[in-house]
Amino acid sequence: MTWSAKQYSNFENERTRPVRDLVAAIPVQQARIAVDLGCGPGNSTEVLAQRFPSASVSGIDSSSDMVATAKKRLPGLRFEEADIQTWNPPEKFDVILANASLQWLPGHATLYPRLLGKLAPGGSLAVQTPDNIEEPAHRLLREIAAEVPWAGKLASKKLPVRHSASWYYKLLAPLSQHVDVWQTTYYHPLAGGAAAVVEWFKGSALRPYLELLDETEQEAFLKRYLAAIAQAYPALPDGTVLLPFPRLFVIASR
Repeated sequence: MTWSAKQYSNFENERTRPVRDLVAAIPVQQARIAVDLGCGPGNSTEVLAQRFPSASVSGIDSSSDMVATAKKRLPGLRFEEADIQTWNPPEKFDVILANASLQWLPGHATLYPRLLGKLAPGGSLAVQTPDNIEEPAHRLLREIAAEVPWAGKLASKKLPVRHSASWYYKLLAPLSQHVDVWQTTYYHPLAGGAAAVVEWFKGSALRPYLELLDETEQEAFLKRYLAAIAQAYPALPDGTVLLPFPRLFVIASR
């Protein structure tokens, strides 16, 4: 799946707020080595580096466009193109951050413990994942993908991995000294009505669907999706749409 740093960054302030809350809750006081898994355009890595200014901070992402953008944004830090699934450096980390990245990967029952095993004693694994799979924006996306004429190409599209807060706690508690799990619903005011909601999801949830369609099909799909979003997210009198966005946070410390 290809990613566009420019599209993702259209709502950078809103997308960065959850990682600020996550990083602020990390119990580690002094970090020597920290890494951002799925660093995107570098906004989350910047938050991490600001929290631990004396640490050696790096970031990885599977998208060359994201890595190139992160390098331009933070030339003093190290970024590389790599896959989280196969990431296995020899060193141990004081902080491993994964902000809105692990939900795209399968096998959480083994992935999370493996990442926890890359921590130094006293280190923390800090993860934030969208918890909005049952929100109207996602539900409508699935329903429209199942309609004619897109069903033939999109029917086999698999949902991103989602588990409950208790599932992650049960998985990580036996392996950790402490596990902190919580959910926050952010309400993002988006100027521009339903079109702004569609633009938001063009930077994330829509991408794996659109890349399976040709240009004409994409245009028709987005038109249909926009009409459905306009019904589900009515604009306020000033034209703003308030987008609810639940997110799940997990911090596991060794």
